[in-house]
Amino acid sequence: MELLDALTTTRAIRRYAQEPIPEHDLNRILFAATRAPSGSNRQPCRFVVLRSESTAPSAVRARQILGEAFRSMWAAKEAGDGYRSGTGTDPASPKSRMAATMRHFVDHIEFAPAIIFPCYQRWREPDPSEGASIYPACQNLLLAARDLGYGGVMTVWHRPVETALRTALHMPDDVVIAATIPLGRPLGRHGTVRRRPLAEVVFEDRWKHTATWAADPPGTRVTAGRPA
Repeated sequence: MELLDALTTTRAIRRYAQEPIPEHDLNRILFAATRAPSGSNRQPCRFVVLRSESTAPSAVRARQILGEAFRSMWAAKEAGDGYRSGTGTDPASPKSRMAATMRHFVDHIEFAPAIIFPCYQRWREPDPSEGASIYPACQNLLLAARDLGYGGVMTVWHRPVETALRTALHMPDDVVIAATIPLGRPLGRHGTVRRRPLAEVVFEDRWKHTATWAADPPGTRVTAGRPA
């Protein structure tokens, strides 16, 4: 794919066909991830991969832990964000469709063809900037997956059970799980994403001062019903 096409069509994919990802594709995806920049070029990123065909006790246990955590997290978010009220009562509404997608996601997370834990070795006290050394790798990973016809989503819903995951996966104390990224062949499809108009989010010289040159390409579809 052309790079800009990949950048503007990489959706969050949460529904996957039950097809294993071949090793050579995983190799290409992870290679791209390791090409990302990192602070001081320390290259602290490490990746733990769980493939659906693995019967290793550590992988099976980690998937079980994730399933329980993700369903618990979604139940709290669904109730707290009112997904079952207002337009959520209309099965055709975007809110209701999102809820259905999320329900499918958490109910099937254990069976994702691949689950990748991007991790990093911490060499100093926790710092807000440490994500800068691993999140570029996560984006590279998702873009490489997109190029090969796969899809995924980056989430941090592992955090409430990170201790249990670290035990199951035999991780040392100085290793942090930065994200959980399930991957697979999409049941839906990728496509041009809809976001806020560029003029709403790009300023020049000072806050809220519109950049006159910031304009979406002709024909761009923007997000409807977004918060003010």
